[in-house]
Amino acid sequence: MIWRMPIEHRYSDIEACAQYLADELGPDLRIAAPLGLGKPHGLLNALYRRTASDPTRSLRLYTALSLTRPQPAPGLEQRFLGPFLERHFGADQVDPQYALDQVRGTLPSNVEVHEFYLQSGALLHSDSAQRNYISQNYTHVARDLAVQDINLLVQLVARREGPDGVHYSLSCNPDLTLDFLSQVLAAGRQRPLCVAVVHPDLPYIGGDAEVAAAYFDVELRPETLPRLFALPRLPVDLTEYALGLHASALVRDGGCLQIGIGALSDALVKALLMRQQDNTQWRRALVALDPTGATHALAGRLGGLAPLQSGLYGASEMVMDGFMHLQRGGILKRRSWDSLALERASASGRLSPATPGGHYLRGAFFLGSRDLYEWLDATEAADPDAIDMCAVSNVNQLYGDHQALAVLQRRGARFFNTCMMATLLGAAVSDTLDDGAVVSGVGGQYNFVAMAHELPDGRSALLLRSTRSSRGGIESNIRWNYGQTTIPRHLRDLVITEYGVADLRGKSDSECVEAMLSISDARFLDALCAEAKSHGKLAADFRIPEAWRRHRPRPLHEALAPFRQKGLLPQFPFGSDFSEVEQRLLPALTWLKSAQGSWRGKWQLLRRLLNPGKPVVEEPAALARMKLEQPHGLTERIEQRLLQAALRRTASPD
Repeated sequence: MIWRMPIEHRYSDIEACAQYLADELGPDLRIAAPLGLGKPHGLLNALYRRTASDPTRSLRLYTALSLTRPQPAPGLEQRFLGPFLERHFGADQVDPQYALDQVRGTLPSNVEVHEFYLQSGALLHSDSAQRNYISQNYTHVARDLAVQDINLLVQLVARREGPDGVHYSLSCNPDLTLDFLSQVLAAGRQRPLCVAVVHPDLPYIGGDAEVAAAYFDVELRPETLPRLFALPRLPVDLTEYALGLHASALVRDGGCLQIGIGALSDALVKALLMRQQDNTQWRRALVALDPTGATHALAGRLGGLAPLQSGLYGASEMVMDGFMHLQRGGILKRRSWDSLALERASASGRLSPATPGGHYLRGAFFLGSRDLYEWLDATEAADPDAIDMCAVSNVNQLYGDHQALAVLQRRGARFFNTCMMATLLGAAVSDTLDDGAVVSGVGGQYNFVAMAHELPDGRSALLLRSTRSSRGGIESNIRWNYGQTTIPRHLRDLVITEYGVADLRGKSDSECVEAMLSISDARFLDALCAEAKSHGKLAADFRIPEAWRRHRPRPLHEALAPFRQKGLLPQFPFGSDFSEVEQRLLPALTWLKSAQGSWRGKWQLLRRLLNPGKPVVEEPAALARMKLEQPHGLTERIEQRLLQAALRRTASPD
């Protein structure tokens, strides 16, 4: 077979490699590229340019999660983000040009980009992206891709030379590459030309992620490459901490953990660390949030209130910073073995602590901060068995030869994912708006929800904020109904908001409605209750308990404010990529953007401009960072006034 032959074509020049591929494969390129970090932007851009400039050629790209740097709007946003982006990503960072052109609506007619997961919200207004989006479960992507006659696969890899020759690591993305090529060969189809693009900073991960040199047909080793794309660490507010605290009480010691990415996941990780390292304060914070004891009752049945002595095993499609922090905090430490006999011995407590090997984290792809990439590299060097990067089919589902083993490894599993909205009957909206516009994608969420129902003691928990801001003001994220759903109501399980946990599994429709009302924002309770009654799903004599009327932002913030003042719930729980001055600017600019989005906000902003209040201490440094300390011209003077108003507004207690 072609893939077993030694690599004959090696390049250090991206353009020369692109020219060879164009000549070898002809005018019609059908390319598969990994999601996220594993995409070689430089090579893809070179192939894209050739196609865009030649109407006789065509390019069809199958991928997901095309990572681009934020494109700041002119004005204050550019003043803030411009210097930060250059510092964080590096001046030589390369964005995938096709993704930028999709946003602008300038993708050439001879180029198609099909993604099954979009950068969240980035392509809501891209007609081509919306038309070419493929809605599918993560575990079905390889199967569906195998019939697309792909003739080229390109992937960022790590490279290692040893006594037995060159080896590559699929590193950040064994997820679909392993499954896809296996599916192609099993179907008897022609294997695509496979290009390994070597990045010197990519962590070398062994195990399933390691392949022989002959796995690839072409090697590209550019002399210089931009730094690996690293996600900035974002702030966590008190609403998000409330969600994390409730969720952390549902985790069972000795169990299995899956988490996603974002502020809600950071809040959960921080809460788990607090439970482990400062259990008394964690319990006090939980009591402050849960005066009726509802979450405590669930903790007694599903999770726990004590520190995690046995620790957790991680099995998550995405390996992100949270797992690193949990390992460093002594939580992620339960080892699993890919041997049914060893795993049974471990589960029964008969396995000797001296038994070698075993991994405490299994994932299909990784993406996060530079600290994460360095941790992965150091962990692989010190403890090669600790982290297992493998095919997504081995992470996101139970079915196949590994089913009995996977069930045992994932004992006590808790799968935490986020959603945008949920209905009173327990369906979840995670990826698509009412009109069909795709925000992100299904990804692996359905996989994990379905898996939770198949595992004997597994549970799925969907996290969401109870409300969101919109141009019209505040809206409830808990609805009676919605036109698009990601998780159907028959797979309802645990739903968590800042106001508590709704356990929906096995509940009748009326019980489900009551449980969802109990975690809703009080401002919307009467309307939601009336709608459920009008549809016959709630008894006519049902009355909303007075305790639920306190589910409002102010009481919640008052409950958690003492813990923030003590430094237990910091705005940046795991450090920040922003300077101290930038951290002070963030809430001011966030408020300013929000105020400009509604008439009520604009009226508040006008009042602030007319009566800005007293200057705050950090104002001179903030104006200097934004280069507005000495404005020139009317536009800069207006920008200065807006920024001053925002700084003073977010510094005051109202």
